[in-house]
Amino acid sequence: GKTTLAHIIAREMGVNLRQTSGPVLERPGDLAALLTNLEPNDVLFIDEIHRLSPVVEEILYPALEDYQIDIMIGEGPAARSVKLDLPPFTLVGATTRAGMLTNPLRDRFGIVARLEFYTPEEIKQIVTRSAALLNVEMDEGGAMEVARRSRGTPRIANRLLRRVRDYAQVKGQGRITQEIADAALSMLDVDKRGLDIMDRKLLLAVIEKFGGGPVGIDNLAAAIGEERDTIEDVLEPYLIQQGYLQRTPRGRTATPSAYRHFGFNAPRAGGAVGELFDDE
Repeated sequence: GKTTLAHIIAREMGVNLRQTSGPVLERPGDLAALLTNLEPNDVLFIDEIHRLSPVVEEILYPALEDYQIDIMIGEGPAARSVKLDLPPFTLVGATTRAGMLTNPLRDRFGIVARLEFYTPEEIKQIVTRSAALLNVEMDEGGAMEVARRSRGTPRIANRLLRRVRDYAQVKGQGRITQEIADAALSMLDVDKRGLDIMDRKLLLAVIEKFGGGPVGIDNLAAAIGEERDTIEDVLEPYLIQQGYLQRTPRGRTATPSAYRHFGFNAPRAGGAVGELFDDE
């Protein structure tokens, strides 16, 4: 979505799009070389802009304000600063962790936009269009089944669609119905709420190994054998959005919805465990 929007901006402006990412720009010279090679009015797209190092980030400030950069030539006592003029350009930055952007950088952007997850109906439209491009016959039930399990992300929807297509070609004469989609996605360990094997592993670790939480992120990462960044950037956002996981000052906790998803008794307030269905 973010990269596509950058392409749309460049196309509407009739200019070139230059792409890079924060981790790639390790030294000030890397960014300076990129900026000085821009054509007038080009669009520069920096993905994961929150991962720019402070020394590289400082190069951007005068570039955004005055279309100029200062670079150092030489070393030691002979070193001197040279100011270079830049052509006017548009900077598009993308991040999944806006809180890690420094205030000076964030405040220099004229427009700050937030992308929300797609609704199942919107994903269904994307899946239907992708199926047509793939020359796959699919009914509405099949499209919605794929959409519901796509975590609100078109990229995931298209990936699942290709695997469901493969399954349908073997088991369903090439036609994707709701039953075929359900069987294919179940085989891929994607359940009806879109949770995959790592999502379930994380939630089960919180519930079974840590008594429902709270548990610190490092302990949780060690328990499921996953990197901390992967948990924070890939797994947690969807689980929190769907109401299965909570972040608290003391750590991560599983919600009653998470217990119900696995058929467990939901804990009562205060830590006592209660039945899902109490007798009146």
